[in-house]
Amino acid sequence: MAALLSRWFRSASAGIPAGLRRAVKRRLDARAVSAREAAARAALVREAVRLSDACLSEIADRADWDRRRLEARRCLRDMLGLEPLPERTPLRARMTGGWERADYRAEKWVFESLPGLYVTGNFYLPKNADGPVPAVVYLNGHWASLDGAKTGFQDRYLWYPAHGFALLVLDPIGYGEIPGIHPGTNRLQQWHWLSLGYTPAGVEVWNAMRALDWLETRPEVDAARVGATGISGGGVITQFWAALDDRVAAAAPSCSTYTLGTQAARGLIPQQCDCTYYPNVHGMDFPEVLALIAPRPLLILGGRRDVIFPPEGFREAARRARKIYDLYGPDGGGRIRLVESGAGHADPPHFLQETRQWMCRWLRGEAVPAAEAAAAGPAPEPPATLRCLPAVPDNALNGLIQDRWIRRPAPSEPATRGEWQRRREEILSGLRSTVLGGLAKEEIPFRTRAFAASGGYAGEMARFRDYQFDAEAGVPVKVSLLTPKDRTGPLPLVIWSRSPGEPVIFPDLDEFFPVLRTHALAILSPRFSERPLTAHAHADLERTAALTGRSLAALRIRDILRTAAWAVRDRGVEASDIAVYGAGEAGVAGLYAALLEPSIGHVILRDPPASHWIGPALPMILRLTDLDEAAGALAPRRLTQVARRPQEWPRTRACYDRMAASAAYRRADSVADALRGPATGAGSC
Repeated sequence: MAALLSRWFRSASAGIPAGLRRAVKRRLDARAVSAREAAARAALVREAVRLSDACLSEIADRADWDRRRLEARRCLRDMLGLEPLPERTPLRARMTGGWERADYRAEKWVFESLPGLYVTGNFYLPKNADGPVPAVVYLNGHWASLDGAKTGFQDRYLWYPAHGFALLVLDPIGYGEIPGIHPGTNRLQQWHWLSLGYTPAGVEVWNAMRALDWLETRPEVDAARVGATGISGGGVITQFWAALDDRVAAAAPSCSTYTLGTQAARGLIPQQCDCTYYPNVHGMDFPEVLALIAPRPLLILGGRRDVIFPPEGFREAARRARKIYDLYGPDGGGRIRLVESGAGHADPPHFLQETRQWMCRWLRGEAVPAAEAAAAGPAPEPPATLRCLPAVPDNALNGLIQDRWIRRPAPSEPATRGEWQRRREEILSGLRSTVLGGLAKEEIPFRTRAFAASGGYAGEMARFRDYQFDAEAGVPVKVSLLTPKDRTGPLPLVIWSRSPGEPVIFPDLDEFFPVLRTHALAILSPRFSERPLTAHAHADLERTAALTGRSLAALRIRDILRTAAWAVRDRGVEASDIAVYGAGEAGVAGLYAALLEPSIGHVILRDPPASHWIGPALPMILRLTDLDEAAGALAPRRLTQVARRPQEWPRTRACYDRMAASAAYRRADSVADALRGPATGAGSC
């Protein structure tokens, strides 16, 4: 539509005042940008829906599932930062107080799931228990309180110790007595979490595992009969934990079950806490998480008016998981149940009754009358009664765990060329399989469309034309192509990848004017770069992309790769002589595109970030490498930093030296200087 409007405008604009023509053109251009953004956003949703549609579809029988199950569990651990599991260090558990009521006695406990990672919780035991009793672990959702989230859910859990169960109630790291961070990306813009492959869900699952380790030491508890339940974020962790720990004998998550497709299509991802999701580099949808719980009993509770986890999501997830439960024999399907209510994101009395009956059935082997299960529990305690610690311990890592949880590789210092080549291949393999493994790989037609444009002063110095082609199916990107007026035939090419909102014409294009005598210049506007993104829009797109195993930077890498292929196949550019240029994060995208595409012989970086801790976000890149080492993997191809004071990358220099390509890594004062070659210019980096 935008192309049709543009052609109409050109034919109808004769005689219209220049000012009015410019105003109309700006509006048409804005519509074209909006159309491209909408198409790119729709493609993310389609990919999420595709993953949901494919989830468990290849499982035909029990043998298929047995083969898939171990790998699926490994993939989930990996995406939660639990592969391999951390060392089970001493818990250093200590009781800090307690109280006693008519139906139960309670203890305040603190333990360290890792040294310095504190977990606070309350442990309840029924009065007059006869031998070891079954236990329920209640995982709290998001409830802000200085005394911990456990204070806000007492009406949900106090029924259990009053009816013969042991009960352990845990604070989450972000809403406990000790401050921590849960909503790191959607509220705090902590995009290095994606580069680390960090989600607080991994820490929460680990804390729950260690809590069960502790329960196994309590003689009052039958460790073979431990169930887990919780609402919202607590329900999500219930499902993750049960999927990864076979010791969880029964699970009952409330208002916390979804499919990726539903979440993306409904635009729900920006508001969700980081503990809800994982960086989906293995393409796993949530129904497979539920399937990993099979054949252990699973009760799913969902509200038909829940705007966070809507019914079409939890119904589809339950349906797909039931397929796996059915593989475990005639009674397998009876071990998974979906219960709905007309409520929203809440635990109505009906849900509490169903959950209590579920735990009684599967942990005690008893059927409890509905009236008993619906009865109110003991009266809630004042929040201060539940507090386990008078103050935050000096060595607490809870507020720092997001940056320390992921085990990063030690900086490599290969002593020989052979050692570096092996390390380089590890990096390239990890990029292809994991970090950038979610990029579209299908070969599709470019469907090139040309648009007339003047190009301003640039158009006076070179032939200027705007083009649009598909970066992936249904996702158009815009490229402005400039070619020398007096040159024909194949030309060396510079791809300038724009940063979000970066201007194109002046003053940034000035340094390209000398290049236009000898090179073609493709000015690429990658996805979501044609105008600045708001923080909300960025969070929506970045987190939606993460659910599909990608990121905005990864999508832009794909756009650069497609531009290089388009220039060669569609525009007749010399395939063996392509350079990519970009400022800041856009330059980094060009670097990774070059690592995937050998025909890109030269990467020109202007003021790149020093590390992926700053940006750009690439899924799990910091588990593999960091920017300076990745830049070294380009050797022996040319790498140039353009800046008045380019930063020194010693590790990059060492890699180039190992490859006997020292002259190929240098600095320059301009793009034109960079393109003249290593023998001239401002000197080596």
